[in-house]
Amino acid sequence: MAKIWAKAPSPCIDVCKFRDEGHCIGCLMTKPEKKRFKRLKGKAERRPFFEMLRDRLVAKDRYAYWSRMYRRRCAKKGAECPLDKLEGVEEQNQAA
Repeated sequence: MAKIWAKAPSPCIDVCKFRDEGHCIGCLMTKPEKKRFKRLKGKAERRPFFEMLRDRLVAKDRYAYWSRMYRRRCAKKGAECPLDKLEGVEEQNQAA
């Protein structure tokens, strides 16, 4: 399971227009965050990054669009989508 996180593609969805206080309009990452993601290793570092990004996207009401485009990116690269793990945990927490 940890390999899902280690092999997760960048959250960038190739829009790359930096507006909104230096955040990309596609993925809401800043340029330094995009660079930092490349250096993150494994589940312990990448999962919290995805959680932070998910929370930011949800707050700006952009998660649905981004997650659809990110899933498409994962499929194109032949990688398992880590969002399945994030959303599965979220649904379990809401049911409890």
